[in-house]
Amino acid sequence: MLAMILAAINGTLGIGACFGAAIAALAAGIGIGKIGGSAMEAIARQPESTGDIRSNMIVIAALIEGVALFAVIVCILAMFV
Repeated sequence: MLAMILAAINGTLGIGACFGAAIAALAAGIGIGKIGGSAMEAIARQPESTGDIRSNMIVIAALIEGVALFAVIVCILAMFV
């Protein structure tokens, strides 16, 4: 009986970890898309500051991607531990 309960919990943890990784990746994609769109609007308004806007956009997108990568790794570790 206990083995069946533990097996059910183990399967549920795997599904939860997959959903967590999917949500983290989806949120990162949406966030980076919003940053890119806002950067393009800013460049269209002030073309002379293209370099500054682009470098800030790349740094912020990298930070978001790093957080999303950590979230996916934590979800994968939760699935196997």
